Amino acid sequence: MRRFPLHRIALMLAALLAFARFWYVSHQSPASPPSGQPAPPVAPVPSAPVATECRTLDRALESALRAPEDARAVSDARRQLEACPHPPSRACELGTALAARAPLAAGASPLRELLGDLCGRCGEGQNTCADAVGRGLLESAAGRAPDLAELRWSLEHAGPATATTCERVIGSTLGAAAVSDGTVSRDVLDILQDLAPLCAKGHHLPDAVLNAAAVQQGRQAPVLATLAVHPTGDTQPLKPDHLTGALNGALAFDGDAATGVPLKDAARTVRWDADGALRAEYAPPLKQVSSLRVRAKGPGSVRAIVRTPRSAGMMEDPERGFAFVNPTVCRFQGTGAWEACPLAAPLLDVDSLSVFPASSELVLNELEVVGAR
Repeated sequence: MRRFPLHRIALMLAALLAFARFWYVSHQSPASPPSGQPAPPVAPVPSAPVATECRTLDRALESALRAPEDARAVSDARRQLEACPHPPSRACELGTALAARAPLAAGASPLRELLGDLCGRCGEGQNTCADAVGRGLLESAAGRAPDLAELRWSLEHAGPATATTCERVIGSTLGAAAVSDGTVSRDVLDILQDLAPLCAKGHHLPDAVLNAAAVQQGRQAPVLATLAVHPTGDTQPLKPDHLTGALNGALAFDGDAATGVPLKDAARTVRWDADGALRAEYAPPLKQVSSLRVRAKGPGSVRAIVRTPRSAGMMEDPERGFAFVNPTVCRFQGTGAWEACPLAAPLLDVDSLSVFPASSELVLNELEVVGAR
């Protein structure tokens, strides 16, 4: 019998093992790679092709701009725009040219309709209508009278950029209208009353800020009161959880109008502008304050500290760590009799109430706060 050398047998075994390993690896499922081996790369899923209408929309809009009297060119641009839910940047940029060729003051026109449809599809940063609102707010802040009709039309057609555009309105007008020491021009209040209903319709206005502005402005901006939020639920007289400022401040909340707190000796601390002579805090903040009344000897005022979202136009209390507005909710003469403080809207998220004397002889007998925790 023929014998094979040992070294040949070893070579044959090595070849057999290599073949077995090759067969094993080549027959593995893609979902189960060999131990210690990286999974094979997965081919990327090709993105959906861009619609032809989107690729050629800018050229169609340019044709309509060159010949606005050409009904066919305008119709073709409108058809392509309707078929393109997300226009490319180069098409959105043509909104500026459309606005220039078809100003609102010139009346309705096919190009103006194209602008409205284009704004309704373009996002933030490339939306001509949203940019027009921003410019109008800046111009009003600089003392130039705004074109209210243009602002209103632009906000109505801001499309995907409506929420961020309303944030600009809040920061430029609503927040300023909800603070005691702010000076708000008639032009700004007119803008606010024109644009607030559009933002409220989309639930883009912070309820607490809206109601605070309605209280602060009162008859100067009656539209705000019509938009204000009115919570349901029972209300009752509420005592504060913590008092700072004048000594014996609890006597102003004890339900006995015969007792009182002299505020002439209250120290003017570095927080006087926020806390006044007496600050009544609530923890947690009150869900609402529906009414107030005061009994005092000597004139003064009451401001509410209303907590708000952190956003442009709101003040910050770094020591207590929250943003707020502080509408004046009551101005009293201090006749010694009860004086009601009617509110144009209920106050929401009330952190505290601060009393500011208008006379050094003010004695606060009682401050009654009706609301809900």
